[in-house]
Order: sequence, then structure tokens, then C-alpha cells
Amino acid sequence: YMVMPFYEGKNLRDTLRSQSQAPDEQWLRTLLLPLTEALQVIHAEQCFHRDIAPDNVMMLAGTQRPLLLDFGAARRVIGDMTQALTVILKPGYAPVEQYAEIPGMKQGAWTDVYALAAVVHYAITGRTPPPSVGRLLNDTYKPLVEAAAGRYSPDFLAAIDRALAVRPEQRTQSIAQLREELGLEGLV
Repeated sequence: YMVMPFYEGKNLRDTLRSQSQAPDEQWLRTLLLPLTEALQVIHAEQCFHRDIAPDNVMMLAGTQRPLLLDFGAARRVIGDMTQALTVILKPGYAPVEQYAEIPGMKQGAWTDVYALAAVVHYAITGRTPPPSVGRLLNDTYKPLVEAAAGRYSPDFLAAIDRALAVRPEQRTQSIAQLREELGLEGLV
């Protein structure tokens, strides 16, 4: 049997709520560095988390290093079986391809890219992006390049906006691409 390690800390949602203002870009980069590294490792194995949200990121006591929790929804994608596996969806964090069998809309690295970007959106604005299915019909998403202009670099905000594109084919396709667009490559 597997021994589950015990981690002490509080989740990202509670951490953000306890702060008097939105975290700055440096704080977000420090958060994203280990999270994107962890996702690249599982994605290399064709395994996707599929349930990234602020309450699934633990900020470890002491170091404040973020740890991605709950790989319960993580599944190896075998053929076209992805959709058959049920997953509890968190509105605002789940991209459209997780909702239903939409022909041609597969889940993949871009599915976790969307959810991770939604977490950053929450950190910056204090709000979850509008649910993705509603956005397909009537997109009320206000781009961060407008909503948070002046507080973060335009490139950083544009990268998050791209990662939150509703349609999977218009979205940032991989964690490596997201890291590059966020300027995380080469940072240690």
C-alpha cells in the first residue's frame, strides 16, 4: 500500500484571500515555476491533471513552495477514452473540452494550460473566469491585458489571455509554450 505524505500548509485560495492585495508578477512567476515543471513531467507521460484549481495547490508551510494536489482526476489518455472518464468539473477552471463529447475536441496538455491560466486569473482579479461553456456562446471574458493593465507586464497578461482561449485550437498548446510566453524558461 502507498503511504501518503503529510504536508502542512494552506491552499492557494486561502493564501490569496488572506493577502490584502493581488500578488505581483514576481510572486506569480515564483508560483508558476514549480507548477509548470510538475505538469511538464506528467504531460511527458501522456498523463494530464484535469483538476487544477486554487484549492488544489498547497502552499507548503515554511518554504511557501507550491505543490499540486489531488491527482484523482489525472488520467492517462488512452485512445479516445478521455471523455468517458468522469471528472468533477470546477466551473471557471474547466475548459470546454472537459464538459462533453464534442466531436474533434480532445483533452490534452492544453486542458491543464487553461485551468492553470484560470488560477492565475483568479490570483490577479480575485475572480474565476466566466465558465467556458457559456463563453462559447457569449464570451464575457474581459482580457487581462485590459483588466489588469499597468499592474503586470503586457506580455505576461497576454500569455495568460492566450492560455484562456475558449476554443482548444486557439489556445496555448503546451506547458512548454506557456512557460516560454510567460518568460519562465531559463529561470531557476
